[in-house]
Amino acid sequence: MKLTRRLSTLGASVALALTLVHGTAARAETVNIAYQYGADPAKLAQASAAYEKATGWTINWRRFDTGADVVAALASGDIQIGDVGSSPFAAAVSRGLPIEAVVLNALTGDSEALVVRNGAHIDKPQDLIGKTVATPFVSTSHYSLLAALKHWNIDPKQVHIVNLGPTETVAAWARGDIDAAYTWDPALGKAKQSGKVLVDSTQVGKWGSPTFDLWAVRKDFAQAHPDFVQKFVGVTLQSISDYRANGKSWTAGSPQVAAIAKLSGASPADVPELLAGNVYPVASEQASPALLGAGTAKAVAATARFLSEQKKIDQVLPDYGNSITTQFVQVSASK
Repeated sequence: MKLTRRLSTLGASVALALTLVHGTAARAETVNIAYQYGADPAKLAQASAAYEKATGWTINWRRFDTGADVVAALASGDIQIGDVGSSPFAAAVSRGLPIEAVVLNALTGDSEALVVRNGAHIDKPQDLIGKTVATPFVSTSHYSLLAALKHWNIDPKQVHIVNLGPTETVAAWARGDIDAAYTWDPALGKAKQSGKVLVDSTQVGKWGSPTFDLWAVRKDFAQAHPDFVQKFVGVTLQSISDYRANGKSWTAGSPQVAAIAKLSGASPADVPELLAGNVYPVASEQASPALLGAGTAKAVAATARFLSEQKKIDQVLPDYGNSITTQFVQVSASK
């Protein structure tokens, strides 16, 4: 009986060990990834489960309204990879969050814009003084709004800027609570129906304040699972290449646009124009000194300095190069 008990105990121990091993494996093969509203080629890869097929992992996709929310989830460890804009990324890195940019999703163009309401009597930039303008705080749209005001020599304190995400902006616009909004879809498309664009991020970028979206990864996750990150980056870059080659055929009635519209929050009729309004760098361009090789770090540093001037962050790092890596895009560029 003692032998029986020992074998039983041993069997239980082995079963427990196997459970722990398999449980660890299961956890290691599941990842939480954050995305936001907005039209971009990666949405098609997401909709078609291309990321899951390439990696073999289970991906829990979680939608967030703003980059600030994504950054908070990255900080807590609730998600391991997130789609964030250059402004919240700069703020997060400046505060010491251990994340790194592994691939660019888009260089922002007219997919983000400042729309003023018809009847708000805003015909020129100076008319914004005393008006209520909505934007998600510390987002790329917020950064672009502040940069535009600086370009127009308008003190932000002269404008009532309120912190609203895209879905909140839609409701506030419908109620007539705001006079203008610097935002992205679905709010951008809704606002355009009864408003006009005063400026967009293409123009603000030309004024010296470009913005972009990127995939940020927790450094501990990237170090533990470089193969997953490499495949994730590869799928993202392939979706960009597909759009660059075939995007003209992605019309309002195409299945590609239907899939992107479902995830982006934009109307299928608006998606082709939104896609065309941004720039999507391929692997070789992303690995170059102009972007992830050096230029992106300089742009993030400039964004951080601006946010510091605006009292949105407390410190600016001497170098942002450690928060950006070309490791993964270089592999894709060499194929």
